[in-house]
Amino acid sequence: MRISLRISVVLWAIALPQVAAASPNDTNIHPVPKIVHHIFHNWREPGYNELPLEWATIRKGCRDLNPDFEFKLWTEKASRDFIGSEYPWFLNTYDGYRYPVQRVDAVRYFLMLHYGGIYMDLDNGCKANLTPLLSYPVWVTDGGRGALSNNILGARPNHPSWHHLTLSLLRYNWNWPLPYVTIMYSSGQWFLTAIWEEYHALLPKAEANPDLEHRLYHIMMDEAAGADPWVFFYHQDGGGGTWNNWDNKLMMGIGDHIFLFLATLVGGIALVVWLGLRCIRRYRKPRGGYTRLTNRPAGVV
Repeated sequence: MRISLRISVVLWAIALPQVAAASPNDTNIHPVPKIVHHIFHNWREPGYNELPLEWATIRKGCRDLNPDFEFKLWTEKASRDFIGSEYPWFLNTYDGYRYPVQRVDAVRYFLMLHYGGIYMDLDNGCKANLTPLLSYPVWVTDGGRGALSNNILGARPNHPSWHHLTLSLLRYNWNWPLPYVTIMYSSGQWFLTAIWEEYHALLPKAEANPDLEHRLYHIMMDEAAGADPWVFFYHQDGGGGTWNNWDNKLMMGIGDHIFLFLATLVGGIALVVWLGLRCIRRYRKPRGGYTRLTNRPAGVV
């Protein structure tokens, strides 16, 4: 199910089409530092940290468009060392995650808290210089599908929202029957969306507090026909998916055909109920045309 979020202020957050984000109100204020973070945990060949050619090419394109930015590549060892050094209270949870992508999710949030800057998945590339995005103190991207995205993030260091989010990783660390649900709700996009809603519920109403320093901006990356154009980013076709489990296609298929899924679900439940009632009636109906006599008169055989 797709939910459009294209108006200027949406509930608790501020939606920004990339065209609008390219022209911030104050171009002289840059609370977000000029850092771009990438994470590469090579699960197939541990210890081999050279990027695949397609990702190295995408990353080089970003560097060419942003020559005055610092680019950091966080390998599996560097990520764990960072958590162990700066946030040792989280290390047991970090090591205990069942799926490797949960560690990738978690470390990106701590990088936003500690360093700030811009985080990008390696299959997302740059179409333009990213400097205008440094004017927004905290932001994520939004694909317009009802949940925020953690593929690209931006923040100033020590923003209170990231304190709230990183602490919340502990209480959301549950293992669910489906891998997809476990990943998405313990550290992924569903987790991110739930925590942002929770965080913004704690803030004063926007009408009473015109200062938007603590509010989330979401940069729109809707791929639907007629959606706002992308100015800063692009997504590599066929990229990503390194964390896919057996249930990913099932869940994505449900999301892409939600109305068909709901109709099938309702129809299936109705069929089960109808069959159940039919069986109950048949069980209770007298058989062979005879009626069972519960109390026979004396002397009647």
